[in-house]
Amino acid sequence: MRGAIVKAFFLALAVAPLRVPAQARPQTQSDDYTRYELLAPGTAKFRILYEVTATTPGSREFFNVIRLGSVASDEAVYDRMTGAPLAWDVVGMDVARAGGVGGRGPIDTAQKYLRVRLARAVPDEGEGRLLIDKTYYDPKSYYEDAGDIAFTRSLGIKRNAVVLPVGFELVSSNYPAQVLQEPDGRVAVAFWNNTPAEAPLVLRARRAPAMAGGAPAANHANPADRAARLDERAHQNREIVYFLQQPETHAFDLYHDYTESREGVSFYVNEVRAGSTVTNPRARVLDTGEELKFEVLKGDAITRANVGVRNVTAASEAVVFRFAPVPKGGSTRLRMYETYTDPARYTVEQGELIWNRSFGRPANAVVLPAGWALTSSSIPATVSTLPDGRVRLDFINPRPDEINVLITARRR
Repeated sequence: MRGAIVKAFFLALAVAPLRVPAQARPQTQSDDYTRYELLAPGTAKFRILYEVTATTPGSREFFNVIRLGSVASDEAVYDRMTGAPLAWDVVGMDVARAGGVGGRGPIDTAQKYLRVRLARAVPDEGEGRLLIDKTYYDPKSYYEDAGDIAFTRSLGIKRNAVVLPVGFELVSSNYPAQVLQEPDGRVAVAFWNNTPAEAPLVLRARRAPAMAGGAPAANHANPADRAARLDERAHQNREIVYFLQQPETHAFDLYHDYTESREGVSFYVNEVRAGSTVTNPRARVLDTGEELKFEVLKGDAITRANVGVRNVTAASEAVVFRFAPVPKGGSTRLRMYETYTDPARYTVEQGELIWNRSFGRPANAVVLPAGWALTSSSIPATVSTLPDGRVRLDFINPRPDEINVLITARRR
């Protein structure tokens, strides 16, 4: 009898489903940007303003690693949609791994993470945008040296800015960067690392009394042009992806993302490029997944709508997307979808696909149609192959100008 019971017990184990503790989806993120504000020389302290977007669908938490060798203080986290503060705590690697942070090997008990409670679950194909504000003490990264100050740090995040203390001038930067004076007189060194490697940044600066009085008063012949050229490229938030249909159609789908941060603004206008026609417009708020209302306007209707479009002609066309007014201290992240037809810039000649278009945004991507092999790209791009076999080209332009992209491809 006892033997039969034991046999039945092991048989039940063999056929019963194995209960494994639920594992969170792997944490994913995008659009990382870090601003380092160097505090008083000799303190070895710098403030970090880290913008990051959680992209794991359904997630209600986000984990941010605390860099080993740095001592963090004065932490605060904000929801960038509303500007409201978010709850957080400090946890170990074991909790972060269970929450979806990747990694292999043994748990490092010294490694800590900020665990942030998101304001809302990340929507499908949406985002949860965060601002993490903290101060680091790190004498190996920020120190005084022979009368200068030095900031030496390997930066894995691709978009960065380092702001010097008031009254300091930049002496050297080993990484190509924009140099921009802020309204309070501080000098910012900003760059977009478009390589797969970390940026081994080394900055040196020294005191300069002439830099302590704030930025000079604006009195220029063309202030709008000057402001546009001196805008921080690394912190711009426009990006676009083109999905090319078969070239005989001259058509391509696209989506473009934009963050509106001006208080009270409640619409976005997409002006259709001359020579193109637009169909199938739609848009949604990435923060919530909300689908937006829109209208397609032509000619005088654009002027009557009073949406800020200039030089309107009878042939002008614009798509206007409307959303809730941006709250004070908040922002709205939009994704607009459209289909364009443009025979002048996308065609096929003697069996060769030709895409010839200028890009003004800092981040642009083109996905070739199925069955086509890339043969040339006039502008350097990162090339990858999607799971369905299509080829994708990513273009990063860290300069405040346009790039004229010519792509050719052949059928496989």
